Amino acid sequence: MNLDRLMQIDRRIIYLFVAAGTILPIIFLLGLPVSTTPPVRMAFERIENQLEKGDVVLVSFDYGPSSAPENDPMADAILRHCFAKGIKVVVIALYPLGGLSEAIEELNKVAAEFPELEYGVDYVNLGYKDGAQAAMRKMNESFKEVFPLDVNGTPFDEIPMMRDIENYGDVKLVATLATGIIGEWWANLVNAQFGLPVIVGPTAVSAPKYYAYLEARQMVGLLGGLKGASEYERLVMDKYPRLAELYATPGLYTATKGMDVQSIVHLIMIAFILFGNLVYFTQKRKPRAAK
Repeated sequence: MNLDRLMQIDRRIIYLFVAAGTILPIIFLLGLPVSTTPPVRMAFERIENQLEKGDVVLVSFDYGPSSAPENDPMADAILRHCFAKGIKVVVIALYPLGGLSEAIEELNKVAAEFPELEYGVDYVNLGYKDGAQAAMRKMNESFKEVFPLDVNGTPFDEIPMMRDIENYGDVKLVATLATGIIGEWWANLVNAQFGLPVIVGPTAVSAPKYYAYLEARQMVGLLGGLKGASEYERLVMDKYPRLAELYATPGLYTATKGMDVQSIVHLIMIAFILFGNLVYFTQKRKPRAAK
């Protein structure tokens, strides 16, 4: 074995291994084990066990494209869970830097997977509102005053499902997919002042601060980053065969596949580190053996 050649391995070979470890798990579902944690199970069980068909869930898109790889799978999993269970969904966006575009894209994508559902009857997108805290407070009085039109320009009163939804009292739960501080406002403002149960799906870097709200019972569930999203996907796949089949679709980006990518790439990096150290120390011992 030529150790000198191994020590000078072309870095492009390493890049090739990393590229393969990134691309292949996205195309093909590896099915690596996913263990679920209590905060994610709390979120799932709140929707699964305490909500009934026809109940209303408010889903707030409080993130933009920069954190979409983490937040999109959370949004998709919660929307799919609600739709599979027959729960009506009201979508809003309070994040100014692309929240509306994320809300439109993800809702349209997931709704297309449930052709039996009807816009305006089973789900609606009320669009974006600036001034998140003011909007949150005002929605406790009137959704209509905050969102007089939906994202398509349809008047509030002409949307069939909104005729029975006046304020937070007509909503069973809010799920916020959040980056930054907006997720905290749902917990320390809406839940604390108005009593609306809150599930938060933050980016991984923001997740630790939400455990205080969870312990204080100002939240009923937490999906922390891509790992939390993958756990929620596992729970809905185990409960709903239809969703398990959907998540197995080749080429569909999911949090489970994202975690597979992370795991495989980490293993590749560890393997190269161990290999490099092994070659280095083997080469270092050669002169001593010669003596």
